[in-house]
Amino acid sequence: MAWTLTRELDEFVAAAGDQLRSDPVLHTVPLTLLETLRLRGPSAFGDHPPVYGWHESADGKLDGAFLQTSPFPVLVASLPAGSAADLITQLGTVTGSQGTGLPAAINLSSADEAAFVAAWAQATGGSATAVERSRLFRLGRLMPPEPMPPGAARVAGPADREQLIELHLAFFAEAQAGAPEIASRTVDDRLSHAGFRLWEIDGEPVAMAGSTRDVAGVVRIAGVYTVPAQRQLGYGGAVTAEASQAALSAGASAVVLFTNLANPTSNALYQRLGYRPVCDRVLLELTSDGSTDASDGARSGAAEPNPTSPDVTA
Repeated sequence: MAWTLTRELDEFVAAAGDQLRSDPVLHTVPLTLLETLRLRGPSAFGDHPPVYGWHESADGKLDGAFLQTSPFPVLVASLPAGSAADLITQLGTVTGSQGTGLPAAINLSSADEAAFVAAWAQATGGSATAVERSRLFRLGRLMPPEPMPPGAARVAGPADREQLIELHLAFFAEAQAGAPEIASRTVDDRLSHAGFRLWEIDGEPVAMAGSTRDVAGVVRIAGVYTVPAQRQLGYGGAVTAEASQAALSAGASAVVLFTNLANPTSNALYQRLGYRPVCDRVLLELTSDGSTDASDGARSGAAEPNPTSPDVTA
């Protein structure tokens, strides 16, 4: 069977929503994206309307889904065996930042990487290069740092907006991830549901941690950042622990986060806090025959809300 594409959120949710919610931990990113789009409208992440798609097996069962919220990469929730070539064909009709109608980057499960890379090369004559590998972690038993560092956490509010934007811009610049215009959208969305914790010393923020809305019982910690001059002092771990506990106290049945596998510091930190691995994903930079550089699309996609490293410091 072929992929079906739409730009209608309700149509996609009717088709793929149950499948995504059958494993809300594994599908935390598409579920939180869909909830944000439902609440804040199709321009929640960018000015171009999102694209959605689902795949049905030969017996009519839904077994694949993807979405793209510009300017982020195509996000594949599940890629059925043998469906990559048709997905590439369909994407060529609706996406693209290379002037070819083809996407510049795609985020998918590491288990699907080989099949997609082979299909991409055959379909386009181009290459697919891994530019980031990330790992999804789920919190087991929360183990806050002992002792906790000086200072305390508080919930950020509207009065913190400009400072939060500045912290996000610094985060994006250091991680080489994310277009600057995404910072204000991210901050405004998370402020709308009290989705920020700040760790302060004498009233001065030294670290932040963001969190998504609870969707299907799952909250994702995202956008953890420590001011450079305040690193290696435990503030990143402390504010992450506070944000994690806040999610549990509010009723979340699962708390998750992504790490960049190239960052051993954050990977070790989160495991000390009680997070355990679930699965790996990969961000692929895509070039087609005759295309020389798709890096702008790939790098802009490496920001939230697509799965990437939520922490660049400890």
